[in-house]
Amino acid sequence: MAEICEHLESLTKLIPAKERVCEACVAIGGRWVHLRTCQTCGTTRCCDSSPNQHASHHAREAKHPVAASAEPGERWLWCYVDESLAEY
Repeated sequence: MAEICEHLESLTKLIPAKERVCEACVAIGGRWVHLRTCQTCGTTRCCDSSPNQHASHHAREAKHPVAASAEPGERWLWCYVDESLAEY
């Protein structure tokens, strides 16, 4: 079993998605495939399968390492820094 990275291990409370939209896509008239919620600030953005990949851009620019799936029924976290996945 792979070790959980320090970013994932340090989470004590999960931040749920406030809305199920990517506001960055809405602002530019874009579309998304799936949504991810930043576990530092609560921003919800589109995944890397989406044309604009706003969640990854947010993680890099804001230096916020962990996002959770904002999709109903999905219970996992992704660390952009360590490319590490954890289910919860």
